[in-house]
Amino acid sequence: MRKSARIALTVGAIAIAAAGGYYFLRPGMLPQNDAAPQLNASTQLINKGEYLARVGDCIACHTQPNGVPFAGGRAMPTPFGALYVPNITPDDETGIGLWTSDEFYRTMHSGISRTGDLLYPAMPYPQYTQVTREDSDAIYAYLMSIAPVKQKNREHELRFPYNNRDLLVGWRTLYFKEGEFQPDPKQSVEWNRGAYLVKGLGHCAMCHTAVNALGGSSEAKAFEGGMIPNQNWYAPSLTSNREAGLGNWTIKEITDLLQSGGSHRGTVYGPMAEVVFNSLQYMTDEDAKAMAVYLKALPQKDNSPPPTSQARLVSPETMELGRKVYVAQCAMCHSEDGRGQPPAYPPLAGNQSITMETPVNSIRMVLNGGYPPGTKKNPRPHGMPPFSHILNDDEVAAVTTYIRVAWGNTGTPVNAKQVNDLRTLLPE
Repeated sequence: MRKSARIALTVGAIAIAAAGGYYFLRPGMLPQNDAAPQLNASTQLINKGEYLARVGDCIACHTQPNGVPFAGGRAMPTPFGALYVPNITPDDETGIGLWTSDEFYRTMHSGISRTGDLLYPAMPYPQYTQVTREDSDAIYAYLMSIAPVKQKNREHELRFPYNNRDLLVGWRTLYFKEGEFQPDPKQSVEWNRGAYLVKGLGHCAMCHTAVNALGGSSEAKAFEGGMIPNQNWYAPSLTSNREAGLGNWTIKEITDLLQSGGSHRGTVYGPMAEVVFNSLQYMTDEDAKAMAVYLKALPQKDNSPPPTSQARLVSPETMELGRKVYVAQCAMCHSEDGRGQPPAYPPLAGNQSITMETPVNSIRMVLNGGYPPGTKKNPRPHGMPPFSHILNDDEVAAVTTYIRVAWGNTGTPVNAKQVNDLRTLLPE
């Protein structure tokens, strides 16, 4: 059966289930307390809310490029069409100025808007549901304290049948488990704080877990890595020490990466650089360490035999071309032996991000280049220039292959078609 047919049958099955249970299951039809009192916010509560809003990276989605913070309008491409993020400033007409703290909590906790509409899971309510009522009220107090912006929200542009919100009843039945975070009494206070931040406000699983054709993910595969939809970046597994698993990292190396964007073990680029810039750099040292403690403790699920060098699969001609390009363009920063000059210039030898099964991130770095984020702890990061304009597809494939298999690295070779597929996505 063709993939498109399977997807259509799945959508049809969900539609039938949704239609059958619509009037009984739709959370938006539950009784509401419209007379709920507004929260009496203090400066301390607002400051706490500002910090939590940064941890949750609210500004990243709710602000369009060069736009007013939190005024919405940013397009979020999905496999089903474009979503446009709403205005969450306290404007009465176009924002959340008339919302109560109860309504805001229901949106965070249950994924249901003030009007009772079911929200698309591009809003990470499957993770935000774990946020406590106390923290939700603090974020609400902060958002109500900022300047209102009158900016009308734009309608989503989703294809049929995905533009029918009622189908989300079926999606929620399959993929959404509502409930606040419950501490594990067998773990330390620090571990539980880290788990709360990673699984809730940090919504790390949203990128680091693979999604299926319906945009859902399995809790059993949480943090096992996956392609970030419509961004063509791979978010590596946090449960495999052969990808980004942190079992071999020190707590300091993890906290350095989270707060500054770079450590002696690696550097963040792409979507993760944006997360560090907008969110993680503002965490307290205590919270960053708590996240590191939890992430380091994630169990390793990859029990396959250790991989060996794949250099034998590469022709001598390709290896020599890759070596020449590397010496000419890369060795100045990353050293001829691939050890780099960390943390400014990360090592390539023994770098797990280089040898992951998918080479997409390595290819993109050669083509696009990029800078780590400028952060409080690393205000002037060293960047990597793009090479798409001076290297052809064969040269990019050769140098990426060389980096993935040289110095005992265990990556697989890259071909020119893989490079060209990503090159076509570059802006002209």
